[in-house]
Amino acid sequence: MTATTESRVREIDTPYEGLSSTATADFNRDGYVRLSNVLSPETIAEYEPTITSEVIRLNTQHLPLEERDTYGKAFLQVTNLWEHNDKVKELVFSKRLAKIAADLLGVHSVRLYHDQALYKEPSGGITPWHADQYYWPLSSDRTVTVWIPLQETPMEMGPLGFARGSHNFSLGRDLPISDESEREIRRTVLEQGFEDVVEPFSLGDVSFHRGWTFHHAGPNRGEVPRRVMTVIYMDADIRVAEPTNDNQRGDLHWVDRTAVGQVPDTPKNPVLYDARA
Repeated sequence: MTATTESRVREIDTPYEGLSSTATADFNRDGYVRLSNVLSPETIAEYEPTITSEVIRLNTQHLPLEERDTYGKAFLQVTNLWEHNDKVKELVFSKRLAKIAADLLGVHSVRLYHDQALYKEPSGGITPWHADQYYWPLSSDRTVTVWIPLQETPMEMGPLGFARGSHNFSLGRDLPISDESEREIRRTVLEQGFEDVVEPFSLGDVSFHRGWTFHHAGPNRGEVPRRVMTVIYMDADIRVAEPTNDNQRGDLHWVDRTAVGQVPDTPKNPVLYDARA
């Protein structure tokens, strides 16, 4: 391992110094936070080629864009890359990112739910309005997703946008990502007066959003894929809940079929940060 590579590994496992004194309060109020310079350009350059290579290798979506439904047009989706590649595992298991997640949630420790690469192809469609936690059979809202663009993401590439404060609003939580969720949640956002915050991401910017925060993204009008890596964290003490829909029943495999009422303390769900350790 070279000295340069060692410095990059240290960056992903050392505390982030840019978290403001109000960040947790802002996160609790707004349901999301966007942070600057979380990862250096050098670190992103270290991991992006491997992630992209794994997305190409593991992708199972081969239909032309025009033959896909709205969900299929939104992005190529590849999950739990960390189980397939040790280099990707370094980033997914980053103590820096996990500590930010724990600090924002106000918990001592967080464990992994799963990772997910989301690559929006050129001419890829919108990501409809939705809330992630619709899919998760978990007992509380102590969950957070980090959204890590692997390139600068101007407006024409479809950066993630958030309905500020929507994580405290229950209407629309029963909708999977679909044309219906786009229509109904968009209407709710307008009717309830939630601010739709959509801004470009500079290289190194990342966002963290709560499981029930409504969010969406525009189409990719650029000439290259919008490459994004995500990691979903949960309070390390969270328990598996009785699924309320078929998608949650399917998602039980992310917690290795842990029984309802039990903490998913499994090899698939390691603790990634513990302030008491």
